[in-house]
Amino acid sequence: MTSIPSGSTSSSTAGVIAPPPLIYLVPLIGTLFLQRWYPAAIIAPRAAVPLGIAFLLLGLAEHFSAVLTLRRARTSPKPWRPTTAIVTAGPYRFTRNPIYVGFSLIYIGVGLWANTLWPFLLLPFILLVMQFGVIAREEVYLERIFGDEYRAYKRRVRRWL
Repeated sequence: MTSIPSGSTSSSTAGVIAPPPLIYLVPLIGTLFLQRWYPAAIIAPRAAVPLGIAFLLLGLAEHFSAVLTLRRARTSPKPWRPTTAIVTAGPYRFTRNPIYVGFSLIYIGVGLWANTLWPFLLLPFILLVMQFGVIAREEVYLERIFGDEYRAYKRRVRRWL
């Protein structure tokens, strides 16, 4: 973890287009309603619930681990608030976006649990919105605040997995 260099300001933010939880949640809810009107199962019913729960729990574990790591570093997990530190511990050793990996796993888990194709058809679009409307903006912001130190972190750690 590295704090904001002296002389830098933390008053600006990444300017993400929407709160990331909503980017996942709104399409997920819509696809679950769509499933009610146009059922489209994707796996054997007996496998849907255990597989869905496994992805859901994995996603929740990833998400909460990342949030706890950020809180220990005394920086906000909310991308619409200023970032005060580069965090490289915990899940941030393996992915620069463990919260978004967690959201994706939760989304997949719910889709599997509901045994519906519809969320999977929208997932590529959600990931594109996340990439260009959230992650790219966060990366520009973090490079502006932390400079070479963040660029070095980007070279060491993958964006997703």
